[in-house]
Amino acid sequence: MHHLSRNDIQAYLEGRNDEALFALAAAEKKRVFGNDIFIRAVIEFSNHCNKRCQYCGLRSPNKEVARYRMPIETMLDAAEIATQNEVGTIVLQSGDDFRYTTEDIGELVKRIRERHDVAITLSVGDRGIDEYAYWKDCGADRCLVKLETTDSDLYAQYRMGESFSQRLERVDALRKQGYEVGSGIIVGLPGMNVETTLNDILFLSNLDLDMIAAGPFVPNPLTPFANDNPGSISLSHRVTALLRLLNPGSNIPATSALTALRHESQGEALLRGCNVLMPSMTPEEHRRDYNIYPGKNRTHATATASLAAARNTIESLGLVPSSSKGFSKRIK
Repeated sequence: MHHLSRNDIQAYLEGRNDEALFALAAAEKKRVFGNDIFIRAVIEFSNHCNKRCQYCGLRSPNKEVARYRMPIETMLDAAEIATQNEVGTIVLQSGDDFRYTTEDIGELVKRIRERHDVAITLSVGDRGIDEYAYWKDCGADRCLVKLETTDSDLYAQYRMGESFSQRLERVDALRKQGYEVGSGIIVGLPGMNVETTLNDILFLSNLDLDMIAAGPFVPNPLTPFANDNPGSISLSHRVTALLRLLNPGSNIPATSALTALRHESQGEALLRGCNVLMPSMTPEEHRRDYNIYPGKNRTHATATASLAAARNTIESLGLVPSSSKGFSKRIK
């Protein structure tokens, strides 16, 4: 782990020495993970959500979204395609959709586990801690619980009065249940600045996370933040590079939000400390409706095309697409 002072981090965030920062992050990533890039196949099985987050196109007041819910068999088919293509991790992602019962998600996890030797990640929002314990018993390995900001006032603003401390308690509880836990932020949301971003980096690094995501803000025209400026790609790259230096064994994805702003920027992130790509395996009839932000899932028409593009990106950079389950190498 690199020991960086607040002044060091601030200088890097302000872009005073990008070349040195990105070289250090690339070297650290290679030291820990070699040339491997882990591929996580994301199945976005529902875009229903009961939240009102001001930055997200799936927010419940948005009546212009074509809502969908996948049946379990459709999800199993998507998982089958992913594993046929040698993907080591399946990510089950949705909005906060309580129409799926505890037992529904448990059955899905069990059936994937019975059929395939893969890691299973859940990204299903603010479900009960007892539910997550049940899903762990069913065979789930990881959970993603994004914070989006670690500033409690900004958090309440972005998420319409919700409690940051309660969200953080969920992260801690899931770790105690034995999950690998991931979290992260959106870089460049309205109200953020260098100081808040620096604090985010330090806060996340103190959580001992197995996965840390940081991608740029992409304004969605169907949200209250429609007219705000997008986040900076360069700043997003600096954030993930700094996170790599401070969290050498954590998995850090090059997010799809980068591609939404500039296609080449996702590959650049893989050369600047990131070690994960997460292509969508959502079936074509639904993939464009998982519209968190403009450009999400719009580059490739099908799940297999999305997966092929991820592999091509990795290989074009001289890196290696890994079929490993890709567990964290964080010292525990």
